[in-house]
Order: sequence, then C-alpha cells, then structure tokens
Amino acid sequence: QARAAEAAGFDCITCGELSHDSMLTMTVAATATERIGLQTSVTIAFPRSPMVLAMEAWDLQHLSGGRFCLGLGSQVKGHNERRFGGTWSPPAPRMREYIRMMHAIWDTWQDGKRAEFLGKQYTYTLMTPNFNPGPIEHPRPKVGLAMVGPGMARTAGEVADVVMPHGGIMSDKYMREVLL
Repeated sequence: QARAAEAAGFDCITCGELSHDSMLTMTVAATATERIGLQTSVTIAFPRSPMVLAMEAWDLQHLSGGRFCLGLGSQVKGHNERRFGGTWSPPAPRMREYIRMMHAIWDTWQDGKRAEFLGKQYTYTLMTPNFNPGPIEHPRPKVGLAMVGPGMARTAGEVADVVMPHGGIMSDKYMREVLL
C-alpha cells in the first residue's frame, strides 16, 4: 500500500496503532518507499518509555532519509490500565514531559548535549557511549500530538511540531467552542 500511495503521488501515509505495532509498520513502509512522508497516527506513548520510543523514532528517521513524523497519542485511562497494564496520571502534563524528554535525548545524540532531563514522571541523566547512536544526517524526527481536549491542545502547541485533532469528534463547532 505504501508503494502504491507513493506511485500515485501522495505526499504522506499514516499508520494507526490498532491491531499492529505502528513503528514496525512504518519501518516496513520506509524500506519499501523513497519519497513519501511517513507518519504514525497514532503511536500510543505511555506504555513505552520515552527512551525506547526516542530510539525507535531516531532509527526510523535515519532509515527513511528524514521522512518520518512520530504521531503520538495518550489513549484513554481504561486502555492504559486494563489493556497495557500501566498506571494512569493526567495525560497532558505527562505527555509534555514525555516529548520534552525525547527532545533532550535527541539533542544528546545529535548535538552532544549533556543527558539531563528531570521531570515529575520521567528522568534522563545517563547516556554512555555504547548506548548513543550518534548524529544522523537529518533533523530530529518531527513529533505530532493527537488531542481532543483543551489540555492536550495546549500541550501540542507547546511541544509538538504537528497538532493532530481527533478525526472522529472534531467538528468545526467543537473546535471553535471548546479549543479556540
């Protein structure tokens, strides 16, 4: 499908995370294409550590030649707790920290900045040479953030490169009355 979309002239393909892993699917798409943009829509953040996802996104950005955008979402409490077996906390502040920590990790790898991120939920203070993949010839991956409510919309505006309104419920009226 990725090859067909590229051949048809599409600018970008997206992949959700429903019954298959979005990062693996995008890896396959990256190896099968040359020009089309690749974006997860969305990868569920909280079941993964920011370090693990930063590494996967870094490798995908390198493999794709700079075409990858990591679209993140928080998922709802029930799925986080009962499907993924995780703990729940307010998603907007947690996601803000999550993305900022990934940026700090990428800054270490790309620019040699010190491993130093101290948040309430996440901490990153160690990067030994054997775990550092080093710089890539492309900018760090863009991060998109899925949002429904005002808290996540503010977070997207603060730390994301792409704002991803939830397609199922985001009418013009909702956007005007709730988010703007």
